[in-house]
Parts: sequence; C-alpha cells; structure tokens
Amino acid sequence: MEHKIAMLGFGVVGQGLAEIILEKAGSLVQDTGFQPKVVAISDKMKGAVYNPDGLDLSEVLRAVKETGTLDAYPEESGLIRGWDSFQTITETNADTIVELTFTDVNTGQPAIDHCKAAFESKKNVVMSNKGPVALAYKELSEIAKENGVCWGFEGTVMSGTPSLRMPLVSLAGNEIREVKGILNGTTNFILTRMEEGLRYEDALAEAQSLGYAEADPTSDVEGYDAQYKITILANTVMNIPLSRDDVSREGIVHLTQEDIHTAKSQGKRWKLIASCRKEGNRVIAKVGPEAVPLTDPLSSVGGAVNAVTYDCDLAGPITLIGAGAGRKETGFSILIDLININRNQL
Repeated sequence: MEHKIAMLGFGVVGQGLAEIILEKAGSLVQDTGFQPKVVAISDKMKGAVYNPDGLDLSEVLRAVKETGTLDAYPEESGLIRGWDSFQTITETNADTIVELTFTDVNTGQPAIDHCKAAFESKKNVVMSNKGPVALAYKELSEIAKENGVCWGFEGTVMSGTPSLRMPLVSLAGNEIREVKGILNGTTNFILTRMEEGLRYEDALAEAQSLGYAEADPTSDVEGYDAQYKITILANTVMNIPLSRDDVSREGIVHLTQEDIHTAKSQGKRWKLIASCRKEGNRVIAKVGPEAVPLTDPLSSVGGAVNAVTYDCDLAGPITLIGAGAGRKETGFSILIDLININRNQL
C-alpha cells in the first residue's frame, strides 16, 4: 500500500531522502512492504509543487540541480504550484509530513506550529529538527497521541545512528540510569586535532574548511547543540521531563594545548561530554569538556564521529558509535521512521 509523503523543506537532507527513495524504491517494497510516494514538496526558497498522484523525483532533483528551484519541474496533469507549508500540511493527501525546514533552535519555530497543524489534520510527522523535540516534547507528544498519529524524530540525535530507537527497542526492560556521550562531531574533530598538535583556532579553521563547522560555530563550540541533544535523550530514553534550561552548559573554547598535554600525561583525553544521570531523586544533566580516561570507550572516538553510552541496570554499559551528520545518514534517519510508521511500530 502506498504511503503518501509531503516534504517541508528541500535542502541537503530532503534531497538526500529523495535520492534514497529513488535508489531503494524496489527493495523497500520487497524487503519492508514500504511503498513511498512523494506527493508534495514545499520550500520557502525553492518553491512548491503538489500532485495528488505523486511527483517524479527524478524531475524534482533535476529541476533543483539545474535551476536551484522547483519552477523547472515540468507541467503535468493535476499539478498545483505555490502552496505554502501550512497549505501543504492541511490540503494535500499526504499521510505523513516530513518536516525539514530551517528552524530557530531557540523557539522551535516554524516546526512546532507545523507539527501542531499536521497532528490536528490527522497526519504523522517525521523530522530531524532538534528544536521542537527539545523545547516542546511533552506538548507535541500529547497532541499526536490525542489525534492517533505518529511523531518520528530519530534524526535529531546522531543522525542515522539509532541513538533513540536502539535503547527504546533493544534495551527495553532495562532501567537506564545514565546517558552520556559525544553528541557533537564538530567539537570532537577540533579536540582530536588539538591532541595532534593544532591550536584551538587552527583546528576550528580546519573544521570550517571541511564543512564540519559553520561560519558562526557558536552552537557547536559553546555546547548548545549537545545541550539540545541530551535534553532529547533524557526525555525519550530516560523518560525524564527535562527542559533545555535544566542542562548546565560549558563549551570548549577555553581549552589550551597545556590542558591537552596535562590530560595526556594523566592517561586521559579531552572530550565534550553531554550527560544525564539519576542520583536518587535527583537528576544531574550537563554539557562540558571532560578529561576522559583512556579506558573509557568514549575516549577512543576520534574525528567528527559521535558516540553515546547507556548505563543499564540489567545489560550494563552499552556504547553506540556512528555518524552524527551527513546527507544520506540523516536522509536514512527519516526513512527508518517512515518505515516504522508504515509497520505501525513507531
């Protein structure tokens, strides 16, 4: 049975998802029973197209590659152009809204309002935006439940590495007493290069040249990105109603080569660690640089890689390592949520 999808935003992740659907269409149906059909795309900068019978993704990708917009998508029977995000949510025949817009991480908008409109229209939502999950998890979860729809957000933490689904499914039955991890690849790359001899400023410049860091790296190097992600993990994996402001935060900008050498002489390695742990009735959540012993699995994770350790009462500590970003990796995170909605397993 076809699963109709409307995409809000068609940047790197959206195009990556479209490429995956094109590449995997046959095997998805055969292996999982999932038959995706993209019926609508609405992007604030690139334009919007909707066809209730489905869009030709090859033509969509060609149009965007050649012109940067959807204006060059060919005319066809039933095609409608120009709908904004809310028209796309409420008036298309999509079963699921894939929310990939640029979202203000301080307010969660416009993605929070997109979620509310979709849920109230009895449509599922899948997203990789951190803001709505970190800022409005309880409210949005309740609205989705009231309307009998699903909300998938695997890609908000560690991209396509299943940092949410793995503990929720494979570690079910455990009490997870602590979650701690390297949740920002940019800072991990910088600290790895500093250990190899670069000053902070030079390591940051290299990260920017490689596309790991933005021109304004504040969200990464001051710990805001990791703060959002540990908030999401606390709420979803540990069932702790944590808000972003409950998580203390410190970045890596003050670390020096002297700090690096001192840690090395003590058999340790600096990492930006995000953690949340239960201590009796207390919850301690923080983000900050830590000199991690070389015996800790997190210490060996280098470069722009992410990792997270779940401390379980039955299974013990389990560490998951994988990519924390990337075009296809994040596109995959959207796909796995769509497959699980189709399986009624989300």
